[in-house]
Amino acid sequence: MEEKRKNTMILYRNLRYQQLFDDMCSLLKPEEGEARPDAYACASQLIDLAVTYGFRGNLWHCFLAFCMANNENAYSTSCEIIGPVGGSLSELARHDFAQVRELFSLDIARLDEAENGIWSEMKHYENALENSKAFNHRIRDRIVELSVSLENAESDQEFQDIVTEFYKEFGVGKFGLNKAFHIIMDDEAKQVDIEPITRVEHIELSDLVGYELQKAKLIENTEAFIEGRAANNCLLFGDSGTGKSSSIKAILNQYYDRGLRMIEVYKHQFRGLSDVLEQIKDRNYKFIIYMDDLSFEEYELEYKYLKAIIEGGLGIKPQNVLIYATSNRRHLIREKFSDKRELDDDLHSNDTVQEKLSLVARFGVTIYYGSPDKKEFQNIVRVLADKYHIHMPEADLLLEANKWELSHGGLSGRTATQFIANLRSKLKGEIK
Repeated sequence: MEEKRKNTMILYRNLRYQQLFDDMCSLLKPEEGEARPDAYACASQLIDLAVTYGFRGNLWHCFLAFCMANNENAYSTSCEIIGPVGGSLSELARHDFAQVRELFSLDIARLDEAENGIWSEMKHYENALENSKAFNHRIRDRIVELSVSLENAESDQEFQDIVTEFYKEFGVGKFGLNKAFHIIMDDEAKQVDIEPITRVEHIELSDLVGYELQKAKLIENTEAFIEGRAANNCLLFGDSGTGKSSSIKAILNQYYDRGLRMIEVYKHQFRGLSDVLEQIKDRNYKFIIYMDDLSFEEYELEYKYLKAIIEGGLGIKPQNVLIYATSNRRHLIREKFSDKRELDDDLHSNDTVQEKLSLVARFGVTIYYGSPDKKEFQNIVRVLADKYHIHMPEADLLLEANKWELSHGGLSGRTATQFIANLRSKLKGEIK
């Protein structure tokens, strides 16, 4: 009977890729009576990770660094909040770090005696997708830099200091390595999981032409939130295609490096909001719960969950959480004329109206995004044309833009962007 390798780690257990970790340890440090894992399968998994995350150099070291950066445990989450911790927890962590440091010292190239040279290639791996948008370069660079630093650590204490500083500076796990998330609800298990969104549109506030007052108001509130000052939940409302959603995405990109994270939640998931808050309340980040295109029909009651979370429930909303929402409706909930009639089936019609209006009142900051007028629309077209190096007479450019907006939804920033995208495609085709 084959013996299973004994896991002697104390804190760093249940790694995200635990099986690959165990198999690589078995290949590099075989134990008597232990079955040899499939080396080619291990190599394949390491290469898959390299392609997914953009790893380069020694893939074994990158994998170990990724395991350290991604494992949420008592030590790593404590370091994220307060930096170096002392006492028994630090000593227990050093026990694990000593083992991982020993794994860093193992040379994967020696596996080539049995595997025909593939491991030497993986020791000096060159990523063919270096300039690709298929992975997050920021995460790649942090993991690669961490792997090189840990490789050069000259003692267990130095190894621990490097990892601890990484946790303090960048955080740990999914919240440390990602900026945006969505939630997955398992109704059977009554469980809510927060999962990373690996590719986020990289838009900056400067990319949004116009709406300077709106952007300034959004920046002011977000700055206060990031700095720990009093801040409000925000509702961005107004006409479609005016940049409401883009503004919030740009806010995330602008403040991510200062600890801002964003979790996208849809209205059918509102009943899971309390579980989401429970998972993020003690983390060393600022979280924006993002609700896009928020509105409710009269028969939809999910808004009651939202009202309770924002204000009025028994639990206290964590200080590190705000809600940012976009909507085409000012009052979010569709109102009927019957809500305002004196002779209504509801004897307390005023209460009905007030209940619906009270949801908007829970957003301390409301920002209106209106459609641009003709002059503003043409300015957006000019700026975008200049940004993408479209050279044509201004009169022709604006004439074509006017034709486009008449048949594609009217005056809006979205229409201008779509027009420029179409024009770029045509010009590219003519160049070919």
